[in-house]
Amino acid sequence: MATLPNPLPRLATDPSGRSLGLQLPPGRLFDLAHDGPWHEPLLWYAEKPAAPGTWKALGAPASRIGLLPVLVDLSDSSGSLQDWVFLPGETSYPGDHDAEDVLAEYWEEEAAYDEAAEDLAPFGRQWPGLAPAGALSADPDTRAAQVADALKSGRDAEIEEAHLALVPARRSADIPAAVGWTGPVNYEADVARLCAVLRSWEDRFGIRVVALGPDTLIVSVAAPPTTQEAAEAVAAEHFAFCPDTAPEDGPAPLRAYAKDLVGSHTWTFWWD
Repeated sequence: MATLPNPLPRLATDPSGRSLGLQLPPGRLFDLAHDGPWHEPLLWYAEKPAAPGTWKALGAPASRIGLLPVLVDLSDSSGSLQDWVFLPGETSYPGDHDAEDVLAEYWEEEAAYDEAAEDLAPFGRQWPGLAPAGALSADPDTRAAQVADALKSGRDAEIEEAHLALVPARRSADIPAAVGWTGPVNYEADVARLCAVLRSWEDRFGIRVVALGPDTLIVSVAAPPTTQEAAEAVAAEHFAFCPDTAPEDGPAPLRAYAKDLVGSHTWTFWWD
């Protein structure tokens, strides 16, 4: 995939990042892809968990040099990323995919199951199309910092041990593809296709990729839907993007899920 020049190699000889205009805490460069070391660092991550204010203090200045912030959950990996699987060499470029085509394909695959009809209400088996754009209620980067600070840590939380990472990427939506993240590999082998959808959500809903776990993705939302009807259209996209999102029990699960999207500043996705 097309990339910008990677500033991370400079941190090998300048761990503080001062030559890049940064003041980084102790951290590590990570370059291990699934089949061995990658030709350059995939990301940098802090050794200690993030505290409130970390995103703004470190992420904002890093963004100006092409390093975008994201929280990574190291709760199950002894404080490192060694147990994660990254496949940057097998990831395409998000800009080569059309978000609506990707979502329509996913929707129609899920709708083909006999039991799907009731789950898709108020929609049918035919892809309903993209949801209309929302109105910004905050600056997207400001909202991302707020969501990052508000993420609950600890057992039973979406992110148990969040460490700030910096990724060389063109835009926040590209972060999973930039590192070859494989969280949704059982659903989609090329995460760039999902990043194409994230790009569309950036444009329509002001999202930012805030956190990654081994199979979890959390985004902030600066322009959430404000009505049930608008939320149902967004819920359809979420269901296509990640079918495990909608609840499995109860009547009209898509409608029920949509209620939680009204005014929500955080969207969370998990793939089995």
